[in-house]
Amino acid sequence: MSFVTEYEFTLPKGYVDKHGSLHREGIMRLATAADEILPLKDPRVQQNPAYLTIILLSRVITKLGDLQTINPGVVEGLFSADLAFLQQFYRQINESGLPGVEAECPRCDHKFMVEVTGLGEV
Repeated sequence: MSFVTEYEFTLPKGYVDKHGSLHREGIMRLATAADEILPLKDPRVQQNPAYLTIILLSRVITKLGDLQTINPGVVEGLFSADLAFLQQFYRQINESGLPGVEAECPRCDHKFMVEVTGLGEV
């Protein structure tokens, strides 16, 4: 049995790149101590502590659609619903350890847990 370090996700809306392509499927890895500590030295975070989320997510999202790189600019370009989803997803896999995220039916507003598929150790 291997320790799962990467998790697949699907953004509720999706990232639209400069060519108009939509990217919804992605992979997020578990955060390391360095992922949470090193961004604190970034001047953008020192000027605006809320920017920590942008840098942190850009470090732990390893894949988003067919984008070649994930950087703070990509995370800045996400719709607010997708950013909120990724923040919750990050907390879910890093803090609670539960392989699921809360979802909501768009038709009836019923909330339920959706199992997250792990990709295994890298």
